[in-house]
Amino acid sequence: MINEITVRLFNEDCLQAMRQLEDKSVDLLLTDPPYNLGNFMRNRQTNLKKMRANFFGDAGWDDLEYPEWVQNMKVFFKEANRVLKDKGSMIMFMSLLRVETIVSIASSFNFYYKTTGIWHKTNPMPRNMNLHFINSTEAWLYFINKGRTGTFNNKGQALHDFVETSVARSGEKKHISHPTQKPEALFEHFVKVLTNEGDTVLDPFMGSGSSGVVSKKLARNFIGCEMNEGYYEGAKRRITEQEIEIDLFSV
Repeated sequence: MINEITVRLFNEDCLQAMRQLEDKSVDLLLTDPPYNLGNFMRNRQTNLKKMRANFFGDAGWDDLEYPEWVQNMKVFFKEANRVLKDKGSMIMFMSLLRVETIVSIASSFNFYYKTTGIWHKTNPMPRNMNLHFINSTEAWLYFINKGRTGTFNNKGQALHDFVETSVARSGEKKHISHPTQKPEALFEHFVKVLTNEGDTVLDPFMGSGSSGVVSKKLARNFIGCEMNEGYYEGAKRRITEQEIEIDLFSV
């Protein structure tokens, strides 16, 4: 059992923060970046804003024009390739509308595409249930950096590329409520399978800090980046309140 783990938190743009990390220092990159859907959703005149006060389409952090978003993703994958160990894993949540683009970019930076999986939310908000199918799924992509296989702790079980959990519970929103917050149970699944105790997990788009909470609980070192000060402070409180001894660096 690892007696002490390290948590490093950066309150700045993820690309600036990642440039401060050492080469080949990360075992798993687990993240949920902007999907580049803000303008798309507003142009469709959806009524999501009326149903949810913190609708991501009006948050301001998902408004890049498509070419700019693609360029940012290229820079991101270049840095990800540098900081991830060879045969290190990446799990990235992404809209199905953007999967082909992400796979193409990742491949150009030596990431081997493994699969596109689905997260099924067992209790999604029933928005517009009388108009169309309820949005209850999100996609995630699985890559290996400079290799085709990496850590995979399946314990002899057949693990499907379909993960089912509830959405984030109310207790997980005690310090911060993020419009695209992922539940701890979802991230716990990936951290257990793709890392070992003492490994390092990086989340460049930390948001509410679920990845950090899980990493700390499972005795993994954690590096988190979040440029929004409000989300950063909420995530920091969530991570540091756990009763596990850590060495915390905040930047």
